[in-house]
Amino acid sequence: MAALQITTRILLYQRKGVTSAMLDHLHFESDDDTLDGAVGLRPRSISDDEILKFEKYIKEIFGAVGMDLDTPATRETPHRFMRALLDMTEGYEGDPKLLKVFETECRGEPDCHLAQVIEGPIQFYSLCEHHALPFFGNAYVGYIAHEHIIGLSKLTRLVRLYAKRFAVQERIGQQIADALEAMLKPHAVGVYLEANHLCMQMRGVREAAPMTRSMVWRGYYATDPALRDDFMVAAGLHR
Repeated sequence: MAALQITTRILLYQRKGVTSAMLDHLHFESDDDTLDGAVGLRPRSISDDEILKFEKYIKEIFGAVGMDLDTPATRETPHRFMRALLDMTEGYEGDPKLLKVFETECRGEPDCHLAQVIEGPIQFYSLCEHHALPFFGNAYVGYIAHEHIIGLSKLTRLVRLYAKRFAVQERIGQQIADALEAMLKPHAVGVYLEANHLCMQMRGVREAAPMTRSMVWRGYYATDPALRDDFMVAAGLHR
């Protein structure tokens, strides 16, 4: 399965400066070792016979709504659709590489709670659970470390984990924040999502290009408006 091509802009932002040791710790960790288990790890078990059965159902539905399934281009469409659906929802299986964490270099210093790690834009694709139509956009994820940090690639993995399911945008943001809190016990977590929803463009109100934005603030971000503003400025979201 081809990996999503993601252009990521990474910012390490601190009001009073970040130590070089912390920068090294963040950028040069390896993906080779992982902690046991994974967030939401639930390997799917679907037999080949079941897949064939589901493909027959798909063929019946597509035919009923008017699709000609007896052309060179469409004979394999039910099979391709089923495979694509499995790919688009692989987040249900979890990610065994996700829980690798490191000790932070900032232990007890007065300004530790000011250091923000922010990654974005992280491109994501998901399926609306209301209409099974895609929605897609960018995520910006940040946190203020306490005793542990996570590899920067894991923030992208975390977004994909919850986006590649049947979902709603608001829940994805909450799940990302919940997972970071459980994994790192940070001082703060911030998640900003913006997405286009095809269920609003292809049906219903048929808006041309609506952008839905949602935010989750935990810890210091929830109580300190200045820190929230720092997050938005550092991520390039301040309008």
